[in-house]
Amino acid sequence: RGKLFLSIKMISSKASFASKRKLLHLLSPSIFSSASSLPENNPITATTIKKTTPSTISSHSLSTTTTTPIVELRQYHLHPSQTAHYTQQTTLSSPLRTSHLPLALFAYPETGSLPLNTAFHVYHYPGGLSERATLRTQLAKETEWKEYLKNVKGCMMEQRSGIFVEAKIGLDDVKGLKYYVDNPRKDGGATDSTKSIIELRKYQLQLGYDTVPKFLSIYSQALPYKLRAPNTHSTTELVTVLVSDVGSLNTVYEVWKHGGSGVDDADGGALMHCGMEAMEQSRQSSRGIQEWRDGIAEIAKLAISFESSVLKPSEFSPLK
Repeated sequence: RGKLFLSIKMISSKASFASKRKLLHLLSPSIFSSASSLPENNPITATTIKKTTPSTISSHSLSTTTTTPIVELRQYHLHPSQTAHYTQQTTLSSPLRTSHLPLALFAYPETGSLPLNTAFHVYHYPGGLSERATLRTQLAKETEWKEYLKNVKGCMMEQRSGIFVEAKIGLDDVKGLKYYVDNPRKDGGATDSTKSIIELRKYQLQLGYDTVPKFLSIYSQALPYKLRAPNTHSTTELVTVLVSDVGSLNTVYEVWKHGGSGVDDADGGALMHCGMEAMEQSRQSSRGIQEWRDGIAEIAKLAISFESSVLKPSEFSPLK
């Protein structure tokens, strides 16, 4: 590089621009591509070429000030003989978890594609990956948390984590995970969480940059018809739609809540509803809506597979 700059400096300032350009091409074609964009009345010097080196351009292009909220899905596959112990210890230590991390959901599969004896937990980080790293580092320093991990480490056979972003559906009916982090359910206690369920519906889409946008466009147009289908159960609620960002890409999750407490008796009082029954009623209702059926038919053309699971929220889960 020193020899190159020395050679450039030796070019006579009286030489024509074409002569300088030809010599630069012979010395370094890569730098010539940057120098060739300079106006003809601008003297070519080592300083002006140095300002357009690839390292300077790359550094500038990587800078960003935008923070995207993220959602982390964590799955811990437990040994069947240790599930009860893990559940007990995790419940006892839940105040420490919820005070340090933005927990939205903590649940265990009841049936479906997710393996049984799995701890399924979801966190919503408004500050993105940097907030996640900071909060998890702070929690890891807590003595009580270290003791908890020591007690449950032997219960886990496998751990998985994936990063998602919430899709912008544009409907007031869809509250999003942050609502539940900020407004955890405290009414109803264990009875409410026993009756309510979380339905997790997973779409694995074909590869391609435009597959997910196409899915969301079709889904957003058909969704209102499903939500407003006659005889949909009063407790059925779409919590959020998640799109994978780190992990298995082109994956979309619907998170639905069914059952628990609802206001739909003759006197306007709160009734307790079985989540499985509420889910089945709502699903049967939507299947009779042609607009929703048409939307699913189009989505099927984009999908590789479709799975569903039913989970029971823990008693300390904000979403239940």
